[in-house]
Amino acid sequence: MKDTADRALPPQPRDYAGFNWTGFATLYLKEVRRFWKVATQTVAAPVVTTLLYMMVFVVAVRGAAPPIHGTPFSAFVAPGLIMMAILNNAFANSSSSLLQAKMMGLTPDFLTPPLSALEQVLAFALGAATRGMVVGLVTAITIALLPFTELRVAHPWAILYFGIGASLLLGLVGIATGLWSEKFDHLAAITNFIIMPMTFLSGTFYLVDRLPEPFRTASHYNPFFYLIDGFRYGFIGQADGNLMVGVVVVAVLNLAMFAWCWRVFVTGWRLKT
Repeated sequence: MKDTADRALPPQPRDYAGFNWTGFATLYLKEVRRFWKVATQTVAAPVVTTLLYMMVFVVAVRGAAPPIHGTPFSAFVAPGLIMMAILNNAFANSSSSLLQAKMMGLTPDFLTPPLSALEQVLAFALGAATRGMVVGLVTAITIALLPFTELRVAHPWAILYFGIGASLLLGLVGIATGLWSEKFDHLAAITNFIIMPMTFLSGTFYLVDRLPEPFRTASHYNPFFYLIDGFRYGFIGQADGNLMVGVVVVAVLNLAMFAWCWRVFVTGWRLKT
């Protein structure tokens, strides 16, 4: 009788002791395959956009833009454009993924499996960071092949630290935005009125120290300034701001955003309602 009763019981869910590596890897690969399946749109298109910026800001002003800190204008602006591509694409990946899941009723796909909030946030953030880094790498290679651009590497650690840190940060910001947004208009508003202005006003195409007050001081409160400045330092060996402040800002913002996203997944805010 006991054996019959045991056979009648429904199968019990698997018990994952510690970190669920299988579930985490599955969700992460889902996020990577999601953007890689449409690589023409998610990888090739941003590269073409960056090349158009290079044509406008380098070729069109050739001879009119003096060297900056002794660095040719093309070598100065190229790292900023690469970082801009990283930021935009990391943000777009996680924000659009979560918003689409909410609008299409697909949140149970990652809420029902035995995945903790930590595993979910890590998978979405690293998926977004992967897209940002892939786009940044392809963009850097393409720009380096252009005949009118000098792209050298002075400090590889700065390129890796600020590149990975920026892609993770914007991936986490994208998670927060995707959870907050209820329709694509909300997502577009954050992109057009916050992300893009902060990117363009962070020293991508100019030295912040050349701005008049109070804009010069205000720019140092823009976290994107430290991301771009540190990333550019890795290429040209010169920073417009305090490099160590940038290192700390990147670490603190990533930890703060990760904690916020983790808390939201724990409570299920706008995910389980």
